[in-house]
Amino acid sequence: MAVESASACSVTPRAQWLRALALERERVANHLGDLGALGNDAGFAFGLAQFSRLKEDWLRVNAVVFGHRYAMDYVIPGGVSDDPGPSQLEQIGQQCNVIERETARLRVIYDEHSGLQDRFAGTGRVGPELAARLGLTGLAGRASGQAHDLRSDFRFAPYDALGAVCVSSNGGDVAARVAVRFDEALEALRLIRVMAARLREGAIEGPIHVMPQIASAPAYGAGWVEGWRGEVLVALELDQQGLIRRCHCHDPSWQNWPLLEHAAVGNIVPDFPLINKSFNLTYSGQDL
Repeated sequence: MAVESASACSVTPRAQWLRALALERERVANHLGDLGALGNDAGFAFGLAQFSRLKEDWLRVNAVVFGHRYAMDYVIPGGVSDDPGPSQLEQIGQQCNVIERETARLRVIYDEHSGLQDRFAGTGRVGPELAARLGLTGLAGRASGQAHDLRSDFRFAPYDALGAVCVSSNGGDVAARVAVRFDEALEALRLIRVMAARLREGAIEGPIHVMPQIASAPAYGAGWVEGWRGEVLVALELDQQGLIRRCHCHDPSWQNWPLLEHAAVGNIVPDFPLINKSFNLTYSGQDL
C-alpha cells in the first residue's frame, strides 16, 4: 500500500502549497471559533463576541480566495480548483498580521481573567499516561503530553520547507487545551504568512492541477494529513476499471470520544459543556 500525505507526489509543488494554505486557514478558523465558544461556556460572553468577529472576518476572506467560506471543493484530485492572484495572497498575509495581533491581546485577557481560569484550570483532566494508553490524538492529545503532529514529525511538502512547530502541554485539562489552541493558531498564522508570501513572489511554480491517471489494475492507497482536530486517514481501494471499491475515512474523533468520558468523571455537571467543547469532537466522525 502506498501511503501518501495530502500533498501527494503526483501533485505539483504549487498545488501542494495551496493545499497546505487552505488546510492552515481551516485550522485557524476552527481554533478561533472554539476559543470563543470556550469563553462562552465559562460565562465569558465577551470572548465569544470577539472571537466570532475574528472568525467571520477570516471566513469572508476564504470566500474571496477559495470561492467558499469553508473552502469546500477547493482541494480536488490532482491539485486544487483555483490559484489565488497576487492581490489575494497579499490580503491573506495582511489579515494574518491583524488576526495575530488581536488573538495575542485576547490571550492576555483570557490568561488574566480569574473567572475563566477558575473554570478552566483542573477541569476535565486527562493525564499523559492515560492519554498514551488510550491513544488520545491530535490537539487534545498534544494538550495531554502526546507531542505528535504529522506536520513536524514527517515534514512532508511543503512543511519540510516551513519548519512547522509542534506545540504541546502536559496539563491535560481545559486550560491546557485552550493554551494549545492559542499556540497552534499563532503558529498556523506564521505558516500562512510565509506560504502566501512565497506563492505571491512566484517562488513556488507549477500548474495547480494535473489530471490523475486512471488505474489499469486494482490499486490501493492512503492519505494521511494533520487536520485541525488531529490526524485524518483516508484509505482507498480501486478496482481494475478505476472505480472505488472501498473507502475508509478515519477521523480523530473516533478514538478520542472514550477519553472525553474519562475527562468528565469527577467534574460537576455544569462543567460538562465546557469539557465537551474543549475536545470539540464530531458526533458523526466515528461513523465515517
